[in-house]
Amino acid sequence: MGLATEGKAEAFAVARPFGVPRHGGSAWPPGRIADLLPGGSGPRPEPALAGTVLVGRKGPLGSTVRDRVVTANATDPCAATPPDTQAPTAPARVTATADGLSVLLAWDAATDDRGVTKYQVTRTGGSTGIVVTDVGSTVFSDTNLAERTTYTYTVKAVDAAGNVSAASAAATATTGDKPAAPANGKPLGTDPRKDPIYFVLTARFHDGDTANNRGGSQHVKSGNAANDDPMFRGDFKGLVQKLDYIKGLGFSAVWVTPVVLNRSDYDHHGYHGYDFYKVDPRLESAGASYQDLINAAHAKGMKIYQDVVYNHSSRWGAKGLFTPTVYGVRDSQWSWYYDEKQPGFEYDGLTVDPKTGKSYYNGDLWSTAEPVGNTCVNWGKPTGGKSPEGYTLYNCQWPTPTSGMFPKSLYHQCWIGNWEGEDSRSCWLHEDLADFNTENATVQNYLIGAYNKYIDMGVDGFRVDTAVHIPRTTWNRRFLPAIQERVTQRHGAEAAKNFFVFGEVAAFVNDKWNRGSVNHSAQFFTWKERKEYDADDAKAALEMYDYEQQQGTGNQPTSSNAFLNGNSYHTPDHSRFSGMNVIDMRMHMNFGDAYNAFSNGKDSDDSYNDATYNVVYVDSHDYGPNKSSERYTGGTDAWAENMSLMWTFRGIPTLYYGSEIEFQKGQKIDCGPSCPLATTGRAYYGDHVAGSVTASDFSKVDSATGAVATTLEKPLVKHVQRLNQIRRAIPALQTGQYSTEGISGGMAFKRRYTSGSTDSFALVTVSGGATFTGVTNGTYTDAVTGDVRTVTNGSLSVAAPGKGNLRVYVLNGPGKIGASGPYLK
Repeated sequence: MGLATEGKAEAFAVARPFGVPRHGGSAWPPGRIADLLPGGSGPRPEPALAGTVLVGRKGPLGSTVRDRVVTANATDPCAATPPDTQAPTAPARVTATADGLSVLLAWDAATDDRGVTKYQVTRTGGSTGIVVTDVGSTVFSDTNLAERTTYTYTVKAVDAAGNVSAASAAATATTGDKPAAPANGKPLGTDPRKDPIYFVLTARFHDGDTANNRGGSQHVKSGNAANDDPMFRGDFKGLVQKLDYIKGLGFSAVWVTPVVLNRSDYDHHGYHGYDFYKVDPRLESAGASYQDLINAAHAKGMKIYQDVVYNHSSRWGAKGLFTPTVYGVRDSQWSWYYDEKQPGFEYDGLTVDPKTGKSYYNGDLWSTAEPVGNTCVNWGKPTGGKSPEGYTLYNCQWPTPTSGMFPKSLYHQCWIGNWEGEDSRSCWLHEDLADFNTENATVQNYLIGAYNKYIDMGVDGFRVDTAVHIPRTTWNRRFLPAIQERVTQRHGAEAAKNFFVFGEVAAFVNDKWNRGSVNHSAQFFTWKERKEYDADDAKAALEMYDYEQQQGTGNQPTSSNAFLNGNSYHTPDHSRFSGMNVIDMRMHMNFGDAYNAFSNGKDSDDSYNDATYNVVYVDSHDYGPNKSSERYTGGTDAWAENMSLMWTFRGIPTLYYGSEIEFQKGQKIDCGPSCPLATTGRAYYGDHVAGSVTASDFSKVDSATGAVATTLEKPLVKHVQRLNQIRRAIPALQTGQYSTEGISGGMAFKRRYTSGSTDSFALVTVSGGATFTGVTNGTYTDAVTGDVRTVTNGSLSVAAPGKGNLRVYVLNGPGKIGASGPYLK
């Protein structure tokens, strides 16, 4: 880096072409270079400097020039970087909390001049002696400990150079009795693309235990009481009883709505989390805990994907993190709403307060006197407004982001104004969804510790709610690495590789990029960061947002991971994968017509890290295609066509409960407590699966009686059963890359997967005819009809099989798979 000038060695920090400004500043005129050289001012010829601008240099007097500013006595910018010998600070405020045979540790992040890379947790106590565990985050769950034993923990910080801090102050915790719950499970750990997903709202699927049914405060007002249909009706016991129904349909993964204890006036869906460390008792029964469900599913070769929420809590806060206690004034008008405080009574959603007869007791949520340290503005003063009943409204009677009820460090303080703006990542979505400040370490620790519990129980993956409302930097720095670390630690590297995380990045448009905003587009979240940002997570989030928005849609990373190279499969490159896959919102929005979904889907695939992992569905608990608020009502033939595409095209096919019989088609999916659930897309499904059902294998029902036997005869049931048979038998349809090169036709494509002794190559057309050219010669057999074709000139023409039908010609294929049905024939 040295440059000879007048026989002296001069060091220059950085050189740039002339005329190129730094950080958007003015360009330096070439004549300015001479003014910076030793020995005087005015132009002097320096051939070695031609075409460069001097940014910084170390002269004999120890001064440095950078951006036309002289800094005296500066260090040499070209000197070798000194070795890092400074250790991090010791972690502070270590806390240890016992829960049964587990201890949850949390601590404040240590600081270091070059950054902390990990922590060392040292445990003493019990019969195992000293145990040291490396941890990547500032929270750690220590499990499978001895009963009634005191453990002591200290934490040290380690930087990249291996410097170790002093130990933190010690924290102790004493474990309790061994719980009666079954032992933790273990994820099945197989490639998630092999497992079609059946999505259930647990509380609305099947009722196995009426004792845990709860209607909540809106039971009468909603009209549910008149239908004898409490919002919390289905449960884990009911789901366990009907696992064979789901397996008989051919599904090997079940996506369940959030399981954590919820708290709101209408919380059956699970997205109003209150205690993230506790499973909602309204879903559990004796012998049918959440752990029992996980274990029962695994015993049948089926996975459990748990819906999780990192973005927000209920409006009542999050127990163990922050719960406001300043709600309202309990005067004579409001005594019906704010229950009298019962010392020792704790809300769990299930237990009935003996004084009020309510399971939705809220006596802990208000105060008759202003609490010490209150931050709520104008606490207890009338607002000047009236409720619909004519009651006086008071300030702080209802939680909002602008009331001052929530601490700024833990919760955001604003309403969303622009759904494609930066504020969508840092403001409240709704009054029932108090928005976490996810860039705060305390919040991160709370959530990581909570979801570690469910990883330990053996769930197979997480569906991430409202993923778009958290900055990608926070996912990539904190939450996604924490998931990988915990699964690896508890279940091994192979389980971690296949632990399936798929995010809801809601984009209700038909654009490849969500209204041109990369930060609000699904594919954006499948990538790692491509530059370094500030060590502070909040600052980093803003830096990343601005940088990527400036880069725009035309300068985002691309991938060929989903595409064949001609007819050849190639090893995908996942080195830049973030760890989060996504729901295919673009296909979802376009499933009003299968061809539109196909065309829009493949148009986006080069911008995902690997679109073969996209979760694909037609409708859900929120929306139907084209942001319809009703369950899909395109007709049975259209449903069959959509299914045929989903089960053969790239991605993981997913079905919302009941769609196999067009359940509640055309009904509004969700209208809150303003109408009975029985009239919505979230209606109770148990009546359709009543009776007994036994499945010996996927898509194979051995026996069924009662209503479920009738359900299993429906045309779309037969259709999805056989689609699952076909997909399960052909690796190319599960994990293969695809191409439309050399293919004429509407929904037509070729797929291939090659690994070891497996080489699966399939030519697929849905509904319409197609001609495949330039394909591998050989013998192809249609998995639907058993038709055999020999290709000698690289070309195969297939006639149109009809709407909802398809042809799957497999090179050296197994022949016809399953029996002909109403659509596949």
